[in-house]
Formats: sequence, structure tokens, C-alpha cells
Amino acid sequence: MGNRWSGVTVDCVDVELVATFWSALLCLERGPSQDGWVYLGRRDDAGPRLVFQPVDEPKRGKVRLHLDVEVDDIDEAMTEVARLGGSTTGERHDYPGAGVVVVMADPEGHEFCLTQYV
Repeated sequence: MGNRWSGVTVDCVDVELVATFWSALLCLERGPSQDGWVYLGRRDDAGPRLVFQPVDEPKRGKVRLHLDVEVDDIDEAMTEVARLGGSTTGERHDYPGAGVVVVMADPEGHEFCLTQYV
């Protein structure tokens, strides 16, 4: 079949705000916008793209799918997320001998995890 993962789409009220946050956090090149949608990454990139789709209603409740962002220093990464307009949820999981996972949120409350492996 030729199926392949091409991207993750994030629903946003303020597409520009959320796309700018993720572009800075992941150092992803911004592609062309189309009909209010913003694309990070290009279709021919090795990895999947992030796509930001405008919606009228804000996020409600817990999203059951999230991104994991692997980092070298969890404390520095948490500071960077806050500087970019994100926040911590207060949830942290320390796994002795394995690493740490901290649940964060982007400017519209979409949760994601910062992970640091040892």
C-alpha cells in the first residue's frame, strides 16, 4: 500500500500564535500558509509536518493524543517553553535510571511532554 505518516494537525483558535510557538520550540521552518492554515516543515522533509488548522471553538478537556519532545536538559526546556508562551501543567514523572517526563502546554493549552532520557 504505500501508506506513510505525513503530519499531525492541531486545531487552534489563534493559528499564528500556536504555529509561532511550535516553530520556535522545534526549530521548524514555516511553509506556505493556505486558507488560514499554517504548515511547519515541507512535504518532502524526512519527518512529518505539523499543520495548524483554524477552528472557532477553544480546546475543551484533555486531548488523548500528544507530542513528545526529547530534550537534553529538562529545566532549560521548561524555561524555554515558558519564554515562548507555554506553561507547565505541574505533572512530572521521574523514572530512576530511565529519565524524566514533564507535561507542558502550548499557548492554547494543547498538552505535550518534554522528555529527558539518561
